Amino acid sequence: MIKILNYNELSYDEIFSRFEPTSSVEGVVSDIIKTVKTFGDKALFDYTARFDKAQLTDLQVSKAEINEARSLVEPEFIGILEHAAKNIRKFHEAQKRQSFIINDGDGIVMGQKIIPVDRAGLYVPGGTAAYPSTVLMDAIPAKIAGVREVVMVTPPSADGKVNPAILAAASVAGVDKIFKVGGAQAIAALAYGTETIPKVDKIVGPGNAFVAEAKKQVFGTVSIDMIAGPSEILVVADGKSNPRWVAADLLSQAEHDKNASAVLVTDSMELAQAVSDELEKQIPLLDRAEIARASIDNNGKIIVADNLNVVIDIANEIAPEHLELCVDNPFDWLSKIRHAGSIFMGRNCPEALGDYLAGPNHTLPTSGTAKFSSPLSVDDFIKKTQYTYYTADALKRVAEDVACFARKEGLTGHAKSAVIRLEDDEA
Repeated sequence: MIKILNYNELSYDEIFSRFEPTSSVEGVVSDIIKTVKTFGDKALFDYTARFDKAQLTDLQVSKAEINEARSLVEPEFIGILEHAAKNIRKFHEAQKRQSFIINDGDGIVMGQKIIPVDRAGLYVPGGTAAYPSTVLMDAIPAKIAGVREVVMVTPPSADGKVNPAILAAASVAGVDKIFKVGGAQAIAALAYGTETIPKVDKIVGPGNAFVAEAKKQVFGTVSIDMIAGPSEILVVADGKSNPRWVAADLLSQAEHDKNASAVLVTDSMELAQAVSDELEKQIPLLDRAEIARASIDNNGKIIVADNLNVVIDIANEIAPEHLELCVDNPFDWLSKIRHAGSIFMGRNCPEALGDYLAGPNHTLPTSGTAKFSSPLSVDDFIKKTQYTYYTADALKRVAEDVACFARKEGLTGHAKSAVIRLEDDEA
């Protein structure tokens, strides 16, 4: 049963503690990465046979396989994928940045260029945890950014095939190449390249502990989106909220993972108790009831505070991945929310809208990192390069100032490079 906590009666740690998963896979992942770097495709075939029980002859998914997958997916679901993709494109198109140039007419030109990365790698879980929504959320921003080639890796099932819904989503999103490989070995292949899989500049997408550790180890060789922790939802709800709806929203994240966190913060003890009772009714009805039960019992909590202002303060301190504002006039409270991955406004906006259809990205900062990081966006697939131009006269006006600054830092070579042109002009 979920814990009900009175904010005024407990310590900071009791209120704000999070489950902190520990990983003992560092050494295993390091060995996998070294093996893939050394043996390339051979290592990928071997690991796929060992971990996924699939005997492959080709790593790349063929066009025929993609077409077959689309034919196996219900036309209704293809339509839903296209609807979601349209919404995701609309939202992320608004994120595009523009290059700029500053020319004051005094012989000085400055500017910034926005340049997409050349190649992005998407990791998409497979098997029983097949998430076509992840394909759309990761591939579409990359395409909007102008990434030249979007490469996807995903583990095959034992028959050597990829989940048809994932391939259908990749087709809708415009993924350029798809490879049948998963786990840490897939991350290594994207980071370093093999005979078949090209090296990428950025790796994005969720995965298990092996994938997360591999992303951590290859960071620096490539860029990554984030190291994601367990799924989280925090519902801010007043006493007018429907306890059945709130309970269902909490379970929408609890069913992800036994380590997931579902939290309700409210100013109503009556709502708190009603939601607790409702959770007990709804959990047995879920297909993933065992997972949801573990999540709610071990990591779930209901925090009762004196008023909504305190409730919002608690939410900001927790800085959740998903935050629902189940209150009247939610836009009146929006400016008070400082730390959250994605905010769902009002009583009719369940978090599941964001997972699938609304348009904002569902790859979000977890574990409190919303205090300093952001959802996946077009920005993740671009880089900024700046440039400077000075005429001879413009340099002459500031050369001595540059040299003075350099000498103050003990860098006489810097100083010389600024004034040597003046010396040559006078010679």
